[in-house]
Amino acid sequence: MNFKKAYKPTIGYTPICKIGECSLKKLEFGIIELNAGDKLDYSTGDRETAFIMLEGHCNVYFGDEKYENVGNRNTVFENRKAECFYMPIEMDLTIEAIDHIKIVVSGTPVTEKTEPQLLREDHVVLKVLGEQPFERETSFLIDGNSNAKVLTIGECYVTKGNWAGFPPHKHDENNMPVECICEEIYYFLFNPKQGFGVQCLYTSDGSIDEAYRVKNDELVEFPYGYHTTVSTPGYETYFLWLMAGDYQGFNRSNDPEHQWIVD
Repeated sequence: MNFKKAYKPTIGYTPICKIGECSLKKLEFGIIELNAGDKLDYSTGDRETAFIMLEGHCNVYFGDEKYENVGNRNTVFENRKAECFYMPIEMDLTIEAIDHIKIVVSGTPVTEKTEPQLLREDHVVLKVLGEQPFERETSFLIDGNSNAKVLTIGECYVTKGNWAGFPPHKHDENNMPVECICEEIYYFLFNPKQGFGVQCLYTSDGSIDEAYRVKNDELVEFPYGYHTTVSTPGYETYFLWLMAGDYQGFNRSNDPEHQWIVD
């Protein structure tokens, strides 16, 4: 199975990973693009849903409420603390573009209905993780500090020419508190746009052993298996990471063959 997918810029909502139509069972992914003045209606159904502002600014209408001027950058490389908003299940909303907008939409089925939430820049936690040559700056947007019950989402900026998520790690076994079952997606952007990275995905038994060359607007699904990312020299490498599973947060295990590097 090919776990890599590509997004072709399109005005409107483009579903890319749909439960039952991709390798994932708990996590969905799509992108909204609108031009200034455009409006789009969206219903969350049985999914709690996060809307991550990649580019531009918008107003959001739901019920008698309105979130005004959501968004704080024109590209992901302008500001490493993204604004986003969260919607619980059974919500109908309208997104109105103030300028050209690009929004990632990610949902997962839940039963509990929580409250909508606007998450501004000051909500974001930004950390430098790892050390060279496996250093990256990671932000945490949607997690246990938000109204979300399952989704965990953030952004990663890989130091040029470095690895990220090394040693390779996985979260596909129920072995809490060390590891839980959790699906994930990485969505990539590069500056300049012709840049690329390498996304590895493999299992210890060799049933999966992939090294994808990932380019701008491409993503990789991780239903299971170890994964780690390589950034090419000279290019800014960004990926949005999105997780949904049995537990919310980081419960994962490193490949034991490479654990000695961090020990």
